[in-house]
Amino acid sequence: MTKEVHVGPLTIGADAPVSVQTMYDIPLSRLEERFESRMAVLKAMGCDIIRFSYPDISEHEYLCDVVRRCPMPVVADIHFDWKNAMDAMDCNVAKIRINPGNIGERWKTEEIVRKALDKGVAIRIGLNSGSLPRNDGSKDKVSLMVDTALEYISWFENLGFYNTVVSLKASDSELSYKAARLFSSKSDYPLHLGVTEAGGVVTSCVRSTWTLGRLLNDGIGNTIRYSITGSIEDEVQAGVELLRTLGLRKGGMKIVSCPMCGRCSFNSQGFLKEVEHELLASGKDICVAIMGCQVNGPGEAKGADIAVTGIGNKVYLYMHGKVYKQIDAADAKEELLKAVSDYE
Repeated sequence: MTKEVHVGPLTIGADAPVSVQTMYDIPLSRLEERFESRMAVLKAMGCDIIRFSYPDISEHEYLCDVVRRCPMPVVADIHFDWKNAMDAMDCNVAKIRINPGNIGERWKTEEIVRKALDKGVAIRIGLNSGSLPRNDGSKDKVSLMVDTALEYISWFENLGFYNTVVSLKASDSELSYKAARLFSSKSDYPLHLGVTEAGGVVTSCVRSTWTLGRLLNDGIGNTIRYSITGSIEDEVQAGVELLRTLGLRKGGMKIVSCPMCGRCSFNSQGFLKEVEHELLASGKDICVAIMGCQVNGPGEAKGADIAVTGIGNKVYLYMHGKVYKQIDAADAKEELLKAVSDYE
């Protein structure tokens, strides 16, 4: 069992559930008008913690505003300038993510650690394979990543700081996997898992699931992030679905939907894309089926709590496995979301 780390009200490690993370996808200075509603959706989908890039102290007020308005613990992502980390902690962020290797002299990292200790802020030592100390050839990359992390941990412990999470990421799935396994055999600090720069939705989900699934199945890993060149909502959905598939998270919305084929008379693909995130954010612990023809549609609908099945020019809404009403395709989204909202 790993150490217990506190990130605001969230516990990471020990016997706490594996948490799901994502990273906000636009600069702090360009917060959307729908920021709060988007954060509420992410939280409802199952996001536990969110990270924000903090490249410059000129964005101080924006970061402080985010911390006040965000319903999840906020992590400030820091590179290069140690003063940014010091400033971010004045906004009461829950965690700082740093790579001591690109902060500069050791004393700068130690100043960050001292302030984090004083303010009760957690630190993630975030190492990527592309930003490691120069290798003299005596170590393979996996060993270099792990030994570097252990060295930084020793710096922290010398200052009495133990509220640390570690990540060892690479775009190479096997490198990420091997580094996490080796680290877990040598340290009891919590691990944040991920395959960095993993590509689009399909590529990232394949690479990340293969890597993270094996580790989590062996009890390795305490927080996860799917790094997707796409929406952060997709990142959260993928992370939550992996945990549910492994039996590490219970409840929540289960969506059953058919692939498109020549029999399809209802655009189930387009409909799912339109409604999926809203369904996942509903907070309902139910099964919803979205089907496109008469072959599997009625059968899957009978096995779901709520279903939409298109047959010919007609769309049927099912409740508790039975036809509830016939609806127009144009009204299907509204009718389905209402049925989910009213479901008890």
